[in-house]
Amino acid sequence: MTFIEKKSLSYEAAQRLIKGAIKKAEELNIAVNIAVVDDGGHLISFARMDGAALLSVDIAKNKAYTSAAFGIPTHEWFDLIKDHDALRTGIVHTDRLVVFGGGYPVYSDDKLAGAIGISGGSEEEDMLCCQAALKQL
Repeated sequence: MTFIEKKSLSYEAAQRLIKGAIKKAEELNIAVNIAVVDDGGHLISFARMDGAALLSVDIAKNKAYTSAAFGIPTHEWFDLIKDHDALRTGIVHTDRLVVFGGGYPVYSDDKLAGAIGISGGSEEEDMLCCQAALKQL
């Protein structure tokens, strides 16, 4: 086989994700940064709500990248590494890897199509915003 078929989020889908996340963030009375990436971790769209922390810009992008790179939510990482000293102390030095909640992969027909990353609230709030966003697809 010479080629593989893959899925990728469209710009329009990325905008729906962002709108869903913003709506949930407003309900929670928080300001967040939202990054949506394609299946290769490349940025499709980004939004920074008024008042969202500047430091959280890169965290949101890295959460999305981590989820796209490995196809799992970022909050699942800690359980994967917590009992392995070498991983727990070593892998966290990997550029762009985030091991706490707020990043989720997006699948279409069991194929990775992209990911969303949100930062600015608590870990739980970021996860709730991601979950609300994903319901828009």
